[in-house]
Amino acid sequence: MRPPVPTPLIAIEVADTPRRGVGRVVLARPGEPPVLGPGGEDVEPTEEITGKAGTTHRRNGRWVLGVGEATPADWRTAGASLSRALQADAEQGGGTTFDVSVTDDTDVQAFVLGLLLGGYRYRVTGEDEPRRVKSLRLVGTTSPDEVREAVDLATATALTRDLANTPSDIKDPAWLATTAAKIAKTVPGLQVEVRDEKWLTREGFGGVLAVGAGSTRPPRLVHLTWNGATTGPHLVLIGKGITFDTGGISIKPADGMHLMRTDMAGGAAVIAAVTAIARRSLPIRVTALVPCAENHVSGTSYRPGDVVRHYGGTTTEVTNTDAEGRLVLADAMAYAVRNLKPDALVDVATLTGAMKITLGVRTGGLFATDDRLATQIAEAGERTGEAWWRMPLVEDLADDVKSDIADLRQCPPGPGGITAALFLREFTDGLPWAHLDIAGPARSDQNYAEVVSGATGFAARTLVELAEHYQA
Repeated sequence: MRPPVPTPLIAIEVADTPRRGVGRVVLARPGEPPVLGPGGEDVEPTEEITGKAGTTHRRNGRWVLGVGEATPADWRTAGASLSRALQADAEQGGGTTFDVSVTDDTDVQAFVLGLLLGGYRYRVTGEDEPRRVKSLRLVGTTSPDEVREAVDLATATALTRDLANTPSDIKDPAWLATTAAKIAKTVPGLQVEVRDEKWLTREGFGGVLAVGAGSTRPPRLVHLTWNGATTGPHLVLIGKGITFDTGGISIKPADGMHLMRTDMAGGAAVIAAVTAIARRSLPIRVTALVPCAENHVSGTSYRPGDVVRHYGGTTTEVTNTDAEGRLVLADAMAYAVRNLKPDALVDVATLTGAMKITLGVRTGGLFATDDRLATQIAEAGERTGEAWWRMPLVEDLADDVKSDIADLRQCPPGPGGITAALFLREFTDGLPWAHLDIAGPARSDQNYAEVVSGATGFAARTLVELAEHYQA
């Protein structure tokens, strides 16, 4: 059975006093002996209870959860570990609702993110759905508004995971666009348009059409609009929506190709972020564009050596059909510049293996033409637990993007992440712009902190936080 989209998450409640007859969770911090929070008076201390972040133990009818030094990372780790432990216990017949005794200095956002995302699971199975934890109640001095904001961020992350994890036999461009539209229509004020291949042909989206030409499942463009303010800055978010990537004629190795169902993780993050922005009624204008295509191999596939004409007329010499992401982003960026009057552009994409090699799998690459925008993105990521590292736009390499037979060359030699960013910069018309390369952190092969194996949902929280605090 295929999981629903969006995945239901644990309900988080807030109360002043604990309930009778309900399992209780006590927080513990390192010390000699460890310092136990409210509800720990009856817990017998043992050597196993250290207070280390993420450790869980059952003692005297209580769960004891280590929160370490109570940094945001510790709180996320603690929440995720507790969620996993309680889920595992529930599957063996344990409880499905618990009270967690929090303290005044609990980092509510980080803790709730861990609680909701640590137990996330996406699995296509013929088995019955296992018994699951249904609700957790935070007992103590906790702001409901803080909890709601954290739930919104976690929901955006989980939706990004849902969309990226969905297998590509189900998820083609039409499915992604239709699903985005269905979700958007549940949020008052969030407008959505889905453009089909006929519209893309009329408008001249040559990059999207070329990439999608090898598939029997035609491309789409998702256009989401949130007008949360009548004046002020207009932020445009653009996400790569490649629903499966074979590499085309420049075909990928078989090892790892199955992970290319997540090659639209940037587009998923943009869809989820704008949905959360609208759900929270943030006072800002935000538009999202997600060009969706399947990069397949057939007799109609585009070829190395082809020249693609993008929206607006700029031409690109194709040198590698596996560098398809920048071609679809270029169309959407050119369209945004000409038609949407943005104050800033931010694109998000699983774009280059080079960035994965450069920064590993837990940090996103940040390129920007505007220092203020770059700082706001990095700070938004820091506040929400997503790490970014700013990369240089090396001007000495800028001329390498030029082509002898077209305006631009798709894949010039040199450092791949940087040259890809320099290519995209050609479509910004000088506007403040940031390019977020999430090839590394968009997926994981293991659980850590609030991250689970599979699609991680990376970038969605950063985008929501950026929109909430954005200053042009």
